[in-house]
Amino acid sequence: MFDRHPDASNPSSTVRQQGNEDRAALPGIIGWSSFGFALLQSICTLFAAVDGFRVILGVSSLLISASLGSFLDQIHSDWIRIPMIVLALVGSLLNLAILIQVRRLRNRPASKWRQIAPTRRKIRLENLQLLLSVATLIFIGVEEFLHLRLFHHL
Repeated sequence: MFDRHPDASNPSSTVRQQGNEDRAALPGIIGWSSFGFALLQSICTLFAAVDGFRVILGVSSLLISASLGSFLDQIHSDWIRIPMIVLALVGSLLNLAILIQVRRLRNRPASKWRQIAPTRRKIRLENLQLLLSVATLIFIGVEEFLHLRLFHHL
């Protein structure tokens, strides 16, 4: 007698069922739209914070640059400059000596039969080490030349 299932002949029950489905989807839509607006607000807050950070960074860089002269004089003093140059020189020369020894041993006729050819990556890294060592020596030479011209002593 009383049928609980919607009847195809009764259009009002079909409309009620569609209305219930729409109401069930409504909390999901509200939830996702709330999440979207919260995300948008967070992005706006992030940009506002970054803008404030940019102002702080600008002011601090201005203050640092104003007091940088005395700081550079302290760093450029001989008690720290000379040991750093010596360490760079020793490290660069040691690196060059090791690279020369590796290449000399690799090219010996007696060791050819037991060696695997080095990969391109290994050759590239060795060339990069060579380039960096030579560049370090050049920078040390330029620094010492300019220091001698500006301060009249090594």
